[in-house]
Amino acid sequence: MNPCTTSHLVLPTEVSTRHKQILRYRKQQRCLEKYILKLENYPTRNSCLSCRDMKILVAGGAGFLGSNLVNHLLKEGHDVVLLDSFIVGLESSINHLVDLPNLTVLRHDITKPLKDLRVDQIYHLACPASPKHYQRDPIKTLQTCYIGTENMLKCALRCNARMLFSSTSEIYGDSLVSPQPESYFGNVNSYGPRSCYDEGKRVAESLCYAYQHMYKLDVRIARIFNAYGPGMPASDGRVVSNFIAAAINGQPLNITGDGSAVRCFQYVTDCISGLTKLMASDYSQPINIGNDRLCRVDELAHVVMEVATKNGILGLDKRITYSERPVDDPDHRQPDIRLAREVLGWSPVVSLEDGIQKTFEWLLSIQGTSLRGKVAKTGAGLVSLPS
Repeated sequence: MNPCTTSHLVLPTEVSTRHKQILRYRKQQRCLEKYILKLENYPTRNSCLSCRDMKILVAGGAGFLGSNLVNHLLKEGHDVVLLDSFIVGLESSINHLVDLPNLTVLRHDITKPLKDLRVDQIYHLACPASPKHYQRDPIKTLQTCYIGTENMLKCALRCNARMLFSSTSEIYGDSLVSPQPESYFGNVNSYGPRSCYDEGKRVAESLCYAYQHMYKLDVRIARIFNAYGPGMPASDGRVVSNFIAAAINGQPLNITGDGSAVRCFQYVTDCISGLTKLMASDYSQPINIGNDRLCRVDELAHVVMEVATKNGILGLDKRITYSERPVDDPDHRQPDIRLAREVLGWSPVVSLEDGIQKTFEWLLSIQGTSLRGKVAKTGAGLVSLPS
């Protein structure tokens, strides 16, 4: 026997074990090389955000903005998880969507932890935005803003998902600057009936900042100004729905204060367009989403009366009443949207007159043929973004 023939060579036990380890490591190396090659050909995070088949969570998806956003995302071909406590959001607002195969509806309070859910994006819109609702239980409003937002941030962190937080123009308070740029720190009363919402949203923005900087979480912050349109219940309690509901029912339009307060109203499709553009962008600091056309509250009342007259509701001329203005109600609210125009390529396109007309037609349609029937309390019948 030739002692140099390797086929008959008997290796010591230690050498044999070492040889097997090397073979095993080489096999693992080949597997890793194949995996790395797959990763190199896999779409980047940003390119994935433009794909049509993502799984997207919409917290507050049965609310006014949330239900319109859900409707839009479903039409875009995404799988949508609609999460809502249905305390303020209405089941009727999503009845026409619930049988769609790419929609999952979860009844859940975001102040409770959310586990075992995997998504690519999160739109966090869960918080009552009307003073009528958020002042009803200010403690719950604060909990929703803080605990609820942190639960959404934790969910995004666990899923490695991008999250958009819906903040508000209310973080500017009774502004001493007009229009309000994102750099304005605000003038907010921390001790009053509106503070649960105003300060709640401010602390929620601070949470978003903390998660961005501590955990490198991918967060977007939209400061939304006075959205209105189809899907907003007539019983919502905000000025546009109040005026239109009163006009449809032949009642006087009630103005709180003397009508000189200035607002800027954006139609819902403009707002949804701004939110989706922000989500798809690389911009990670707060940004105003609103219409910068100034409108006094008494001017809004006259626009509603003109639209009502065009729709066959007569006798509303000069039918305006006045009542006491709410505490801490801001005098002047106007967004500076230069940043949205530059960074997102976004600006509102629907005029106030056209938006009021569309909202009027929608509220009439859900009340049937009677112009003076019972005020509608449903949120059904959503609108689509223009193509």
